[in-house]
Amino acid sequence: MGVNESIARRWFREVWSSGGEPMVDQLLAPRCEGWMEGRFISCPAEFKEARRELLAVFPDFQIAVDDTVEQGDKVVVRWSAQGTHAGDGLGVAPTNRPVSFRGMTWLEIRDGLIVRGWDSWNLGGLIQTLRDRQPA
Repeated sequence: MGVNESIARRWFREVWSSGGEPMVDQLLAPRCEGWMEGRFISCPAEFKEARRELLAVFPDFQIAVDDTVEQGDKVVVRWSAQGTHAGDGLGVAPTNRPVSFRGMTWLEIRDGLIVRGWDSWNLGGLIQTLRDRQPA
């Protein structure tokens, strides 16, 4: 496993774990670019806000790295996530039902810090699934 792949795996394992917010400052460059589904971030504080919002919707959120590919300063991570929809941050009243979804993240890492990232997952499909699960 290469150094950059290790950093990418730490990002998913440590940043998204309970109490992982301080890891954002250790792994994300102060000036960064991140294209998340529906949101652009340019600094660790903006990412932390997005992280808190997602965890408010899915307080038991868990994410697992399924596979990685590293080439130089770029790492692609295929991941799967699950959690219980217990918050309304996505504009849908809580269903209190479990959901799972998958995605991929492309990271660019320089000098041991993530400087760019692109997430690709079906946020619209997840929201529709949550709407379909609303009580009648």
